[in-house]
Amino acid sequence: MEMSLRLRLVILAVLIASLAATIVGAAVVTWRQVRRLRRHLSAVQIESFRVADHLQATVLDLNATLLRFALGRNPGDWQTFADNADQLHAWLVQQHPGTARERRELRQVRAELGAYQAHANAIASTGNLGLTGSSLQVLSSIDNASRRLLNAGYGLASAHRAAAAHLVDSAQRTLTVLQAVIFSALLLLLMLATWGLSTLYRELIAPLQWKLIESRASLERQEKLASLGVLAAGVAHEIRNPLTAIRARLFTLKKALGGERATVVTDVELIERELGRLERLVRDVLLFARPAEPRKEAVSALGLLSEVRDLMRGQLEPSGIELAVQPARDVTVQGDPHQLKQVLLNLIRNAAESIEGHGKITLSVDTKSAALGRYPAAFIEVRDTGKGIPAEVQKRLFDPFYTTKPAGTGLGLSIAARIVEQHGGTLRYQTEVGRGTTFGILLPVAPSADPDCGSKRSPHPRA
Repeated sequence: MEMSLRLRLVILAVLIASLAATIVGAAVVTWRQVRRLRRHLSAVQIESFRVADHLQATVLDLNATLLRFALGRNPGDWQTFADNADQLHAWLVQQHPGTARERRELRQVRAELGAYQAHANAIASTGNLGLTGSSLQVLSSIDNASRRLLNAGYGLASAHRAAAAHLVDSAQRTLTVLQAVIFSALLLLLMLATWGLSTLYRELIAPLQWKLIESRASLERQEKLASLGVLAAGVAHEIRNPLTAIRARLFTLKKALGGERATVVTDVELIERELGRLERLVRDVLLFARPAEPRKEAVSALGLLSEVRDLMRGQLEPSGIELAVQPARDVTVQGDPHQLKQVLLNLIRNAAESIEGHGKITLSVDTKSAALGRYPAAFIEVRDTGKGIPAEVQKRLFDPFYTTKPAGTGLGLSIAARIVEQHGGTLRYQTEVGRGTTFGILLPVAPSADPDCGSKRSPHPRA
């Protein structure tokens, strides 16, 4: 069962809202990621320079203090050196690196600081060095130790910059994914909007345009038929009375002649047949001009089709034409069963006449995409495998007295269309030359019936 237009619009609105929420969420995450990245990059750059500058300044100050102590042996210089070394060690303890490389480089800085302090303690434990060769060797070892400490500090600063670069790469990947999500959501949003507009056009605008064209054509046809009906009713009454008198005189003449003159009797019978044809024409004209008001009741669509099939199958099978009812879920329509049967019989006869040789006529009921305004409706279809209707014939298909049959009156489809219109429905058709034609009677569903399940069910007919 197809979804209703309202349900499809609700689903479309939910999907659009979800995509809009996704786009907004991705944009918010992107904005936060960029702000976090900027803040972190600024902090990392400042921290990298601060680590390098602080280590360099502190180590140079320690070297100068240690050199003064080595030359002058002033206890105050040694105390200053020890305090500065302890402060540097405490500063290193306060550092909390986030990556493994930063932690490794920090441990290396602490180890080099410990080695540097060990060299300083070795100098403090010796006497006054003066400017001897051994003093120069000790000072050279201190300089080497301080250089290693500085290099370790530079390594820590480099680790900070590497962590920042890794963060940039990670953020770049995240931003790329978010960008793809946003573009995909926008594309889906555009596709859904296109689908929604096409659905609105297909389900609302196009049917309204078609109904407007159909209503306009129906109104023009009804105006023509109304004026023609008044004229036809008057002419038919004027013809009917003389026809009745002529038929009565023919009956008397035929009875008086008996079998004496066969030629005359044959002529009388020919006149009688033509009079019968004229009477049928007059009857059709009167039916067309003043159709009887339908006596509407709830009618089982499949039951009606089964009855028509049983009436016509015996006439069509000798000609090699199969008449079948397509099994389907039954539906109850509102209408006059006798008039609807008349319409169906006319359509079946037309379908049979369009089939050359063997063929098939299928009767079916369809409730999908069937509606009369806001009310549920059902299609009762007569589908044949005949030769189809040429384009030039389609233009005048429902015109009164237009026929392509040698003995036709040209009123069959006009009467059928009038009957269907009196039921509040429409008579539609689809045709393809060489493939066949389908006539559909669109009728309102009975008020107590559900078009999806039917209120009156009949057994499925034998196909």
